Amino acid sequence: MKNNEQKPQTKTQMQTSLNQKQEESDSQAEKRRHKKLALRFSPTAWAKLLYFRDKTDNEVGGFGITEPDDLLFVKEFITVKQEVSCVSVRFDDEAVANFFDMQVDLGRKPEQFARIWLHSHPGDSPAPSATDEETFRRVFGVCQWAVMFVLSQKNNTHVRLSFNVGPGGQVLIPTEVDYSRDFGGSDRELWDTEYAANIIPFDWLKQEPCEQATAAKNELSGYALSSDFINEFEKMEPAERQFILDELAERPELWEEEEEVMFL
Repeated sequence: MKNNEQKPQTKTQMQTSLNQKQEESDSQAEKRRHKKLALRFSPTAWAKLLYFRDKTDNEVGGFGITEPDDLLFVKEFITVKQEVSCVSVRFDDEAVANFFDMQVDLGRKPEQFARIWLHSHPGDSPAPSATDEETFRRVFGVCQWAVMFVLSQKNNTHVRLSFNVGPGGQVLIPTEVDYSRDFGGSDRELWDTEYAANIIPFDWLKQEPCEQATAAKNELSGYALSSDFINEFEKMEPAERQFILDELAERPELWEEEEEVMFL
């Protein structure tokens, strides 16, 4: 009669079996991590972002706040004082510095509050503009990693995760609203207060806040540009015009007086 009883595993066989199971478990976990690689929002943070976007025809920007153990989960959307137009967002340097100090005082590390840049586009396209690209390189290019997130008026998103260590690289990832955690409700009164304090409409053609448009015209009246430049300027896309205006504002030596000129 055959003995159907299984022989007990040796210590070596048991260790091999455990190693195989661990490898399978690690592989499955890695697959799950890759499958879930996305920028996720708490419902409250997502609602606040949409609320700010829909209060204006201009862009609105801010930072994503995350937990230390889940750096791609945005639990809060926070704005700072900024000048906004239909094609750009310009954060106030002092306001950003104060925001960073406040977050550090709360015990947060930079990767929790200064790596995810969120902003909206008033149009249908979430594609980053030339100004967006330049800002992302200049401001976040020194970080080990960073995320540029753009939200369009129709809820289309562009999310780019960029790595600036080693060989570097970047990858596009999806957006999700994560309902698996506890979340709070909306607070429109508080959001309205924050919006009124931080979001300042900006006339991007005159490079001054809208309420100072008349003064801007007077200040620019003493400068001259060649008619060839004006013709080329009118053919540019809005984002390209914004970039040129930023350069002219920061580098006055680029302004040249010539015999054939057109005054602004």
